[in-house]
Amino acid sequence: MQLQLNAQKIYEKDFKTGLRGYNPDEVDNFLDMVIEDYRQFELMLRERRPIETSNVEMPKLRADLLALQQENRRLQQELATVKQELQRAKNAETETMRRAQPNIPVGTTNFDILQRLSNLEKHVFGSRLDQE
Repeated sequence: MQLQLNAQKIYEKDFKTGLRGYNPDEVDNFLDMVIEDYRQFELMLRERRPIETSNVEMPKLRADLLALQQENRRLQQELATVKQELQRAKNAETETMRRAQPNIPVGTTNFDILQRLSNLEKHVFGSRLDQE
């Protein structure tokens, strides 16, 4: 049902005066009370509408929340599985790298290897280099 009056309409209402009409001061005082009541009523309605709307939406929101919580649990399980697979892959990579590297003594660097190679070349080809 739509209201026919609001605070503004009541405020702007003019009454005709007659010979034996109502006392204008009493009418104004009464209308002031009616206006204030309407303002309060309008405020209460504005405050109540969101509550009514939220009560209607509440079951849908709860269903959405439940669905999102289930999705969250599923994604957490998937994340845990992916982390385990990643760790297994890292372990396999480490093992593969360990097996692929020749048994080089600890502390051997590229410089050490080059120096040893140079010494071997001098030893093997040293006499030939001196002859040329």
